[in-house]
Amino acid sequence: MTQIKQLIVIVAIVLTGSIQSQTDYEKAMEKAFSLWEVEGLTAAEQFFERIANAEPNEWLPNYYVAQINSLKSWEEKDANIIKAQLDKAQTFLDVAKSISKDNPEILVMQAHIYTNWVVFDGAFYGMKYGATISELYEKAYRLAPENPRVVFSKADWGYGSAQYFGQDTAPYCKEIEKSLELFANFKPETNFSPTWGKERAEQVLKECK
Repeated sequence: MTQIKQLIVIVAIVLTGSIQSQTDYEKAMEKAFSLWEVEGLTAAEQFFERIANAEPNEWLPNYYVAQINSLKSWEEKDANIIKAQLDKAQTFLDVAKSISKDNPEILVMQAHIYTNWVVFDGAFYGMKYGATISELYEKAYRLAPENPRVVFSKADWGYGSAQYFGQDTAPYCKEIEKSLELFANFKPETNFSPTWGKERAEQVLKECK
């Protein structure tokens, strides 16, 4: 057997072993992300729910159900639909919190859910959640100052607030630029850990300039 053939056989054995060694949880998470990419948010949401029910010690499936419902709510105008989506997001995020304490990714998602409410009705929910959102980002930053989603989300909230109140946005734009450097070097803890945010950071930075 030639060296090339030997190498091909070795690679095939390694890949086969890797596939066989995957847990049911890992296979299910891969399928959920595949559904997200191919069939969209609702199909992925339903599958993440199934994983969350089957894996009560895993925070990530609950996190992604919360994230999907948050994403759905950004463009929604119907108050009843928004309430149903954000209530569901909160329910699943509360489960994620109970599994993983003081998790900066969960803190950021909590801030996003509250921001959904503010976007829907700023006059009411801005007063209710504005200070809490800032506190969540401060806590997340203390826990993970090198996490790009933390740095960007905190700066993005500050940038939007500064625009609203007619204040200088330059310091927040600097932080958004810093977040892009962090995104470039970020390595998620697992194959399924959050990696989102870079594209949005690039978009906001363009607005800054």
